[in-house]
Amino acid sequence: MKKYTPYRNIRKSAIIFRLSLPLFALMMLSIIASLLVIIFSFSLGVIISAMLFNAFLYIGLNRISRLLEFVQMTGAFPKMISNKRNSGIDYEKD
Repeated sequence: MKKYTPYRNIRKSAIIFRLSLPLFALMMLSIIASLLVIIFSFSLGVIISAMLFNAFLYIGLNRISRLLEFVQMTGAFPKMISNKRNSGIDYEKD
């Protein structure tokens, strides 16, 4: 039988355009907002500044994602999840 990894592990390791998923979502929101600004303004300066802003944001997010690779916290999810009540007695002591 095939074993499939949980969705959260796939989501943690998802990388699009060398950005993690939350940073990619931030980039897409910025692009959509700048497209709305470009549509409703008819100035060449606004169009160029929106394109420059998105380019600098992409460069900045790439640098941030590289820095976050070194600072990643392990253990974000517990190894085992149980519905048992905690009695306060620890039987795992040596």
